[in-house]
Amino acid sequence: MTAAAPNLAAVSFDPALYDAASSPLTGVAADYPAGAETPFHRHARCQLVYAVEGVMVVEAATGRWVVPPTTAVWLGPDVEHRLLMRGPVRVRSVFVAADAAGGLPAAECVIHVSPLLRELISEIAHLGLEVCATRRGRLLAALLREELRRPQALPFHLPWPADARIAAICAELSGNPAHPFHAADWAASLAMSEKTFHRHFHRHTGLSFGRWRQQARLLLALDHLLRGEPILPVALRCGYESHSAFTLAFRKQFGMPPSRFLPAG
Repeated sequence: MTAAAPNLAAVSFDPALYDAASSPLTGVAADYPAGAETPFHRHARCQLVYAVEGVMVVEAATGRWVVPPTTAVWLGPDVEHRLLMRGPVRVRSVFVAADAAGGLPAAECVIHVSPLLRELISEIAHLGLEVCATRRGRLLAALLREELRRPQALPFHLPWPADARIAAICAELSGNPAHPFHAADWAASLAMSEKTFHRHFHRHTGLSFGRWRQQARLLLALDHLLRGEPILPVALRCGYESHSAFTLAFRKQFGMPPSRFLPAG
């Protein structure tokens, strides 16, 4: 199937225009073809970015988020990021001015999108710069803020270290999740003790080495599953020895089996 070309919103979207709007909330709707990537950019406002259809990856200096259609990413102001499209994607974003973001998530995270939140995001995205120009728009904005005050962060985030040496290891593991090196091997490659390596890794990622590696494997596996790849090849490619071992780790991380993330049909 040939992917549709991006619509006018995707082509003409000017972040500065939305950042400077008088409305405390603004929205934008943009459709992208398969494989599209936005350049790295930032917004002066907080951003809720959601794929109403399709799967995207959000990359920032602080981490990487895989975003299936049941979740959205919340980004704080001035967080440099880009979007990578896994197939055709219909993106809906809401921007919230800092003085209207009280009680909303304090850090970047992935949140669950309920049916109500989905419809609110879609409505506000299509109102564009004029969200708060009408009573209806103001009510929608107030309800969306209320819904965002109660989200629980979901485990779809992979933190990324600023330290160059640790980042190089993370990049290697992300590109080759079945890499045979253990912590002792990576420690030796950096000419440090294993204990020092573990301490250094945790300080720069917030996770233990083993936990980070498993999260990297599972998020990469999720990315492949959402594109329709069979479970067993995905499991083996991501460093698991069997379907059952992969399913156990996946269920523990995401609360459901990998089969739930395979495309319908």
